[in-house]
Amino acid sequence: MPIILAIETSSELASCALHHGATTFSRESDGVRTHSQSVLPMVQELLREAGLALADVDAVAFGAGPGSFTGVRTACGVARGLAFGADLPVLPLITPEAMAEACRARTGAGEVLAVLDARMNEVYWAQYRYLDDESGWQVAAGPTLSSPEAVAPLPADGPLAACGNGFAVYPQAFEGKAFAAQADATIVPHARELALLGVRALARGEGLPAAQAQPPLYLRNKVAYTSAERQVINAAKAAEAAAGKAAA
Repeated sequence: MPIILAIETSSELASCALHHGATTFSRESDGVRTHSQSVLPMVQELLREAGLALADVDAVAFGAGPGSFTGVRTACGVARGLAFGADLPVLPLITPEAMAEACRARTGAGEVLAVLDARMNEVYWAQYRYLDDESGWQVAAGPTLSSPEAVAPLPADGPLAACGNGFAVYPQAFEGKAFAAQADATIVPHARELALLGVRALARGEGLPAAQAQPPLYLRNKVAYTSAERQVINAAKAAEAAAGKAAA
């Protein structure tokens, strides 16, 4: 069983996890403004708890979005820095799939609709179908940015479970919709599930050199970055450099 380090900061909850054998160690921290400062200390705590060095890890997974502009860039930057410093492959993973994994763990559902608050009266949503323990999830509807009223799951092969904080943030938009009736609004992307997804992704040969990690999946069209977003990009680059030094 490979050892996977996972970093997830696409929402207001920052989390890190280390999957080692049958055990998954994890840490989490609230507050999107502190993600770049909290991730490395959490990684170091996890390695100490597991009695491992970064060089013992087989791959670094990170939540590549969709999600917070600030968060997805932070996760990408830190993961790249750690992977560069320790010469490890990276695994860019889609955040709604991690939500589907969490929903399945709680409910046993094989058909999941994940809806994440995107702010600005919009949500990110995607729909997944679980095939088996080896193949994992099949994409029924890929990540989409829309108004909450426009969320339209495809017909499912079985009962459809719904999850995500989008249901809590925009309750009126989902009122009266059958797929939202039993939605678990407490689920947000977490590194714990990313680490488990990373085991399958690495087995499928999806690990990439750190230099080839693509920019995060950010579904809003961009013409130019604002000054605040440029600050975020610079902070992510600084976090990547710090992670590289910590890994060296």
